[in-house]
Amino acid sequence: MMMKILLLAPQPFFQNRGTPIAVRLMAETLGKAGHEVHLLVFHEGEDIAMPNVTLHRIAALSFLLAIPPGFSWQKICCDVLMTAKAVQLHRQFSFDVVHAVEEAAFIAMLLRLFFKVPYIYDLDSWMSDQLLAKLAFLRPFRRFLEFFEKIAVRRSVGVIPVCRAIEDKIRTFDREKPLLRLEDISLLEENCAAPPEQLREKFGYQGKLIMYVGNLERYQGMALLLEAFALTDPAALKCSLVIIGGTDKDISKYQEQAERLGISSRSHFIGPRPAAALAMYLAQADLLVSPRTEGENTPMKIYSYMDSGKPVLATKIVSHTQVLDEEIAFLADPEPASMAAALQRVFSDSNEAARRAARAKKKAVAEYCRPAYERKIMQFYNEILPKKSLPLMFGQ
Repeated sequence: MMMKILLLAPQPFFQNRGTPIAVRLMAETLGKAGHEVHLLVFHEGEDIAMPNVTLHRIAALSFLLAIPPGFSWQKICCDVLMTAKAVQLHRQFSFDVVHAVEEAAFIAMLLRLFFKVPYIYDLDSWMSDQLLAKLAFLRPFRRFLEFFEKIAVRRSVGVIPVCRAIEDKIRTFDREKPLLRLEDISLLEENCAAPPEQLREKFGYQGKLIMYVGNLERYQGMALLLEAFALTDPAALKCSLVIIGGTDKDISKYQEQAERLGISSRSHFIGPRPAAALAMYLAQADLLVSPRTEGENTPMKIYSYMDSGKPVLATKIVSHTQVLDEEIAFLADPEPASMAAALQRVFSDSNEAARRAARAKKKAVAEYCRPAYERKIMQFYNEILPKKSLPLMFGQ
């Protein structure tokens, strides 16, 4: 039986960054299974077509521009608008279930209260952690904030955490709640029709390429990476550092840091590039790095890094270690000397680097691929909504 699903995603959509990419993948999976999906997002972003998915947006107000990732006053305003739009859509379509991403669970709770519609809570991160990271004065109120997250978990029909660390915390709230740990997947199956620029040829980079891909928010550890790179001996480590992604403001900030550290000639910020060309950019790297310094959810980039067949160097924090270990990657403490030593180690033992990269790719292909993702989603829907779900096999 086909379901009408309201997918609430409180982000600009579509944009080439982690959460919007994950939302697109979820919408495509549910639509591919034959469900009627109504995706409600913020007013900003690119319109994209997906089978069986209707895209809805909140009202576009002139003072709500360039909504940043994470907590902000703009996001609060957008969430209020999304609540009103969600009520309107439910009255129009009468949904069977709400699939709520992150703080949209609180909107879903209101729909459950007034319209008795069940909801699934999809967590990429904890709202309380985001608030406390941005607003330190709220730290004494952590338990108060977590209380609302606990209620959101308990009143849902099922929970979908993106990683083991979030799963463990959910289990402290409700040990019996139906739960699916759903890691992100590699994005390397998306191919760009035209080949991207060849970085060495276009920019004249010298030596091996150390590459980072992603946004340049503080928690991503770009300051740490630059400090570590500055500690390496350029004569011994003949490398160029290439950073793909970031806003103009963040790029300028870290370019100034590279200048102060004396590594600007070896550190190159080339800005965002199309996600569909990711595979061809990663193929040009000799080492892929993720210097993140905080957080629990595993960066989406890690799964594509693993799938690339290139060596991976990441910080030794739970965000990485719940997926990576020393069998498939190189790990370093999140401080400059340790990162610098790890950079030297990767390039001093190319055979070991190749072995770890090969094992990482094998794991990515087996566990973090689209077919496995789709199978997990539909099985979970069938288990928690048995009277409304579809057969597990697509196309039946």
